[in-house]
Amino acid sequence: MEIKLKYGIDNLLFGMKEQDVTKILGKPDTKYKDEEENVVFMYNVRKLRLIFYKEEDFRLGYMTTTNPIVKLFNTTVIGKNWSDIYPLLEKNKIKPFETDTVEGMISYFNEENWLFFHVDYNEIVKIEIGAVFSDKDEFDWRF
Repeated sequence: MEIKLKYGIDNLLFGMKEQDVTKILGKPDTKYKDEEENVVFMYNVRKLRLIFYKEEDFRLGYMTTTNPIVKLFNTTVIGKNWSDIYPLLEKNKIKPFETDTVEGMISYFNEENWLFFHVDYNEIVKIEIGAVFSDKDEFDWRF
């Protein structure tokens, strides 16, 4: 599973509809609506959560994973130390990061790529990526 910043993960692209995703991954293990009425697909084996935004005609707009095989810049990141991965991000011009700490877990956020790293005990435990915005302040769909 390769994260493609601003596009998605592997062949899952921001802007896809539910039927496009199910053609690729099959039916989700769990499907529900969140508090904002967005549709959420969960794929347990893939450790992947996909969110289809209600306000955007249920287009795929957000992905969360804890899968240890997920890669960014051809490097696995889940389970790695933040201090080892941060230089890779800098090298690929992924900066700056805003930080937030909740109960000891640090979240690093890069707005340009709508990319979150959640770090617990210096170990990356979760990655979130979202569709980015165009210059017109609209989603820049890739599908």
